[in-house]
Amino acid sequence: MGRLIKNHWARLIVLTASAYQVGAAIEAFIWPKIFWDVWTKNLDGAVKPVPILQILNLLMGLIGIAWEWPLKYLAGTFPHRSIEFRLLLYPLSSLLAALIYQGTNAALYYLVGMAVYFWAYSEGEVVCPEPWTLPKRTLSKV
Repeated sequence: MGRLIKNHWARLIVLTASAYQVGAAIEAFIWPKIFWDVWTKNLDGAVKPVPILQILNLLMGLIGIAWEWPLKYLAGTFPHRSIEFRLLLYPLSSLLAALIYQGTNAALYYLVGMAVYFWAYSEGEVVCPEPWTLPKRTLSKV
């Protein structure tokens, strides 16, 4: 058996979170609701009458899908291969998803994905230039 490639696992988790966030944003256009409206009504202006949070969630979800299942022009670029950029972008995606009522599961998935990406980063894993491939081994002389 091989070793677990954590950045591939994290990619699948974040793909799930991004797809869920897109669905939650579309549903939030129909039923606009802030998750935290039980405690405060101050954030209601972010979802109605102008759907600011819904649009931001939709954009972040689409960016997450395009980044994790990379488009041809994005695959192999420095931002695509950088785990650090992911660790900077996904907390914002998680926060935006947590603000709307329909996106709380996506926010939790993002948190799990970020933890796995951090685990991969701390072990020195790299994201390959071609998506879904294994890193090339270097042959060491004995």
